[in-house]
Parts: sequence; structure tokens; C-alpha cells
Amino acid sequence: MAKHEFQTEVNQLLQLLIHSLYSNKDIFLREIISNGSDALDKLKYLTVSDDAFKGVKFEPRLDITFDESKSVLTVQDSGIGMNEDDMNNNLGTIARSGTKAFVQQLSAEASKDSNLIGQFGVGFYSAFMAAKKIDVYSRKAAGDGKIMHWSSDGTNSYDIDEVAPDSEVAKKYGFDNPELSGSAIEMHLNDDSKEYASRWKIEELIKRYSDHIAFPIYLHYEQKKYDDKGKETGSENKVDQVNSASALWKRSKSSLKAEDYNEFYKTFGHDGQDPLHYVHTHAEGTQEYTTLFYVPQTAPYDMYQADYKSGVKLYVKRVFITDDDRELLPSYLRFVRGIIDSEDLPLNVSREILQQNRILENIKSSSVKKLLSEFKKLGEDADKAKKTEADKRSDDEKAAIEKWNKFVKNYNRPMKEGLYSDYANRDEIAEIVRFKSTDASGTGDGNYTSFADYVQRMKVDQKSIFYISGSDEKNLRENPLLKAYVAKGFEVLVLDDDIDDIVIPGYGKYKDFELKAVNRSGSDEDLGGDKEEAKKKEEEFKPVTDKIKNALGDKVKEVKLSKTLSGENPSCIVVDENDPSYQMIQMMKAMGQPGPELKPILEVNGDHPILAKIKDSTDEAVIADVSEVLLDQALLIAGAEIKEPSKFVKALNNLLSK
Repeated sequence: MAKHEFQTEVNQLLQLLIHSLYSNKDIFLREIISNGSDALDKLKYLTVSDDAFKGVKFEPRLDITFDESKSVLTVQDSGIGMNEDDMNNNLGTIARSGTKAFVQQLSAEASKDSNLIGQFGVGFYSAFMAAKKIDVYSRKAAGDGKIMHWSSDGTNSYDIDEVAPDSEVAKKYGFDNPELSGSAIEMHLNDDSKEYASRWKIEELIKRYSDHIAFPIYLHYEQKKYDDKGKETGSENKVDQVNSASALWKRSKSSLKAEDYNEFYKTFGHDGQDPLHYVHTHAEGTQEYTTLFYVPQTAPYDMYQADYKSGVKLYVKRVFITDDDRELLPSYLRFVRGIIDSEDLPLNVSREILQQNRILENIKSSSVKKLLSEFKKLGEDADKAKKTEADKRSDDEKAAIEKWNKFVKNYNRPMKEGLYSDYANRDEIAEIVRFKSTDASGTGDGNYTSFADYVQRMKVDQKSIFYISGSDEKNLRENPLLKAYVAKGFEVLVLDDDIDDIVIPGYGKYKDFELKAVNRSGSDEDLGGDKEEAKKKEEEFKPVTDKIKNALGDKVKEVKLSKTLSGENPSCIVVDENDPSYQMIQMMKAMGQPGPELKPILEVNGDHPILAKIKDSTDEAVIADVSEVLLDQALLIAGAEIKEPSKFVKALNNLLSK
């Protein structure tokens, strides 16, 4: 017998589980059954696609047995099975990057959200909530024929050894038959979980959580016999199929209720919550396929990791093909969970063929359009509901608003990625994405608004959609340029997502309206006003801007009189329309790429007292100090970095002392 140490993260995870991380212990059986179903799916596919497995006898089933007196519950599948390497990889290690951060997140938020465990795909370990010890017996299909035994009490280690084919345990699970593959998960229940070694409890949990598993689940139990006087006369062993074993997605929508979709999702998505939304489609005609897509209530934990796991499974005529192909949906829809089942693809389709397959590409295209149409409708329903006074809204209207707000909170950012990357659907996506705004009537939490609503509120002669981007919303809202535009009656979109500086310039235009950053040179041309008067003021003020430019030298590209600043703000910086933004440069540096040296344009408020002080001054030291402070405070307000803080402090102190 070989002893192995659990991976550190598995150890931490087990401690969390054993101390009741899940609020609902019942789901451990759902997780174990779901794993067995996956094992059957994999073998089913290999028997039709891989010559090495075509001779394997495949009789798909899940068998559940229990021993009430010994408090033992066993789930056995006739699926792919495991050899020693598989046991180490699947039962001893979480072989995915980001594991450590994930476990830390669980530790910090265990009391708030325990559903993340299922999202991470470690459902097997949930059995330790109910079991003080687990034994796994398994033989891999088309393997070396060995029967392997994995055992652990959920502490620091596990054991693996080989079981003889003529041993009692091999006979117990049918592994004395060399043709049989699969796994038997034997759970020795702890004192608080003995109720799970009961026919009625097991049957109740399967009906609730696993009825839609597409393979038959058989429950083995002993039924007592009684005579007509009620006296016990003996017992008989019985086996009942306790699930419907039909693929839910193939059933007609009219025969399904919301509860059916929700319970299937919980099994399929390893999630304890109902989905936020689902979309079920049957397509017939030149191509025949079925799709069932779900949007989770909360974003998958790995949504922003490079190695995120695809949430969509591909089937061909109900035969599972893959759940590891990111090409089934575009990356910006990586939060979607679901199933695509085609009647037209070949069963032995390879990953290489999938990537170039026209049938699958058509299904993907149609699926994307259907999902975007659904998301757009969610937003429209919420916007319509918000037109009703808050205290007069119906329950359906309140639910529509709540659903949409959750969608925006969790998925607005990846949808913005689609605005940039999915050229074919960008017009549709542009109606879905939402933005924070300076307008108090913006829809949703945080004054979110759509492009369409912004356009409806625009001034009559306004030709552009104005926005300001950066990394901190509070900072952006205090930006003097934004305040200047608002003071003139213009609404400004407040973009604080880190990808906005990539997405918005790349999108460029909504319908006939250009998107213009208020902190870029040239945007003030849309503000109107007397151009001749502005030009005259600029000429009059040129000696002052020249003084400041001479003092700052090549720290700035240009110094100019601002057309927008007024009141208490003496200066601001804007970026040349052809230069990257400060946020873009910061992103490039964070990714290890050398960012270009950015020289801002300094705009000054000609009506501010500070500028008036240096208008007639010939003291070069004072002019230099004032110029330094004007630039550095403008950089600070814009969220940019001051290169020489000590020089800024010195200049400020010099001015204060005078």
C-alpha cells in the first residue's frame, strides 16, 4: 500500500468541507452521482470514436447500495474508471492554476457563499461532509485490467493499493468479471449523517437533484414481507430505477417547468443556486440541433483567468463529445453554462475538425444571436418596469429589475469585450452593455445607462457621446473636465473598467454619434460657443501659456488655454488624440510590456487667480514653481503618476512660503 500526501490546496479544502462549508449537506450525493454520469459520458464517447475502446462492453448505469447497520453508502458507475495515475490526478490534486487564490477566497467568504466549490469542479470532496472515510474501487476501461483501491479519512493523506480480482471486495462490486470497468465510491458515514443510509432519503435526494441524469440510476434495497395479519414473514432484495433517465434538453419546452430547468442546472452546473436565466432552443430544417444555455446568478470564479474552464458541453445525438472546447461560444460569453446537442455532426469528430466545422460554426453563430437577443430583452423588460413608480411596481416588474441589475453587475464587463471583439454582433451588443453616467436618471444601480438612453437625453445640437475613462470612479467624477462638461449641460459616461480604454476607442461610434473622451484633445470642439472669440482669447493669453511651456520644457507636449475649465479649477491635462491614455500605459506595464513615454497637453483656466498672478510676473523662479504645481496637481486629479514628487513638494512649499 502506497501512502500519498494530499496537495496543500486539497488539504485546506477538505478542512473547510469537513467543517460544513456547504450550507446544504444533501448535495454531496448529487455531486457523486454527477461525477459518475461524467464517467459514463466519457466512456460512451470513446466506444464510438476510439478503436482501442470499441471492444469495451458498455452497459451504462449507476447503482446505489447502502448498509443501514454499518452506515455505509455506495455509488457505483460502469463508466471509464481510473488507474493509479488517474486516482492521483483526480482524487489527490486540483490540477488547475489559481487553486491557491480560490481556496483563500473560500476561506474568506465561506459564510457568505459556499456554492463556489461546485463551480471549481471538486464535487468529489464534498462527500467528506457526510463521510468519515471514503474507499474508491476502480478499474479503467481498455486499461491494464488492474483493480485499484483509493482510501482516505479526509485528513492529510490517502492510500492507493491494488485489489486482487478474487478478493471479496472485487466480487462485491463485480470486478471479478474482467470485462467490467467503472468505479465504486464507498462512503462510511459519520455519526451526523447516518440518515443517508436509508432508502427513502436516497430516493428523495435523487428525485430532487438527479432525476435528469441521462443514465439509469438503480437503487438496491431490502424490502420486508408481511402476511395478511401484518406479521413479518421475511424479506426480498429489490432493485428500482429511481430517475427518469431522459436528457432534459431533448424534451419539449411545453412539458418542462421552471423547477425542472432549475434542478437540472444545479446538477449540471454544480451550483446550489437557481440560474439567473435560461434559454432553450430546438432548431430544425437544414440543420437539427438543441441548445440549453444558462446564465449563473453569480459570475464563475475563474471568469478572468487565462485558463478559464468552458461551461458548455457538446453532444452529438446525446453522446457526450467534449466539455473542454472554448470554441463552442466566443470568449466574452465564457460565463454561459449549457449544452449543445447536434444531430448532424459525426460521432468521431475530433477537436481539429471541430475548429473548422461549418455545421458547428453555424450553430455557434445562431446560439450567439439567440443569447444576445435574450440579454437585450432582459434589459428592455427592466427599463420598461422602471417607468412604473417604485411603490406601484408589480412583483414581476421588481423581479425583472433585480434580474437585470444582477446581470449588469456580474456580466457587463465581459459583454464589453464582445463590443470590441465580435464585429459581426457589435450593434446588438451595443444595446446590451451599460455604463455609469453623470445623469441621475441613468438606469440600474450606480446610475447605469445604455447608449440608446444617452442619445435620447442628448442636447438638440450635440453631435458626440462624451465619456471619461480611468481606474477610479470617485476620482473621475471629481475630474474638473467632467465637471466643466456637466456644468454646460452635457452628460458624460464614467468608464472605470480597466478594459474601457481598449473597448471604447476600438468601437468608436454608436450609430451616427462619435464617442469622444473629454480628457482628449479636440473633444471641446463640440461644446459650441463663439469660435472667433475663443481664438481671440487664446491669442491674448499666449504669453502666459508660453511662459508655462518654457518653464516645463519637454514635460508637456503643449500648454493651451482651456475652453472648458472654469471656477475653482486652475488646470487639467488632456491627451493627444493619437496617444494612448495613462490607463492604457499602466495596463501595458502590468502585462510586462514597455509603455511609451506620454507627454500630456496642459490646459489652464485663464480666469483663475493663480494664472492672473503670473500673467505680469517676470520672476522666473515663481513661474517655474507655479508651472510645476499646475502640472502635477492636474496629473494627480487625472489619476496619473507624478515622476518627481520631491520637486512638486519643493515647488509647493516655495509658493506657500511666499
